[in-house]
Amino acid sequence: MKKLEGKVAYITGSGRGIGRAVALKLASDGARVVVNDLDQEPADEVVAEIKAMGGEAITVAGSVTDDDFAERFINTGIDSFGGVDIIVNNAGYTWDSMIHKMGDEQFDAMIDVHLKAPWKILKAASTFIRNAAAEEAAEEREVFRKVVNISSVAGTGGNIGQSNYSSAKSGVLGLTKSLAKEWGRLRVNVNCVAFGFIDTRLTTATDEKMTTVVDGNEDSLGIPKKVHQGVSGMIPLGRPGTVEEAAGGVYLFCTPESNYVSGQTLIVGGGITL
Repeated sequence: MKKLEGKVAYITGSGRGIGRAVALKLASDGARVVVNDLDQEPADEVVAEIKAMGGEAITVAGSVTDDDFAERFINTGIDSFGGVDIIVNNAGYTWDSMIHKMGDEQFDAMIDVHLKAPWKILKAASTFIRNAAAEEAAEEREVFRKVVNISSVAGTGGNIGQSNYSSAKSGVLGLTKSLAKEWGRLRVNVNCVAFGFIDTRLTTATDEKMTTVVDGNEDSLGIPKKVHQGVSGMIPLGRPGTVEEAAGGVYLFCTPESNYVSGQTLIVGGGITL
């Protein structure tokens, strides 16, 4: 029997990059997956990949910052699969500036997507989790659920030009530690994975100007090749991580082997320690 057989996993931002790799990894070990992306098409493509593997998945497209998203995300999964077992708060983007050039909207946007959205999703799931935990306790069954919040080494150690992003990702650490204490008696393991330099469309090496629009805000894609090379040289392992390696860190916190681990932050950064 696969380790995640029968579990229902909710993963935001899972139509591309790290989120997609997480969705495929959990599905490969038996989880049924609720896939989310800002856009319908990439989310549907991941669902198709999972079904082609013999798994089960559904799409809930939309921005995690929409007022009704959290309830819609969780309720759709419960209606389709009947449970809440794993939540991975992965969706996000960056909007960098030095503080003297940063507008309030830039700061607020990072707080909304990286901190408030995960909080709202966890709050939306809380009624189901509390009721299920009460039933399981009455039956003297110990059932563990998993929350994995995604942070960054910018959140654990700060980063120039990212006072907004770093603040939000640092807040994720506090959210993780608080929920680990609140939900411990409910048998919910709440942990955090802080990524270092991972190769995605946001960090790919390019000297071309590429952008995308997220929640009405223009976001740059890729970083200059010289910068990419310089940052890679600072990593003890000598290269950026792959999305599959990033997903591996998340997977560790979703398995039964992590049942006695909660309130912790794992840095997946090739040896970077911040």
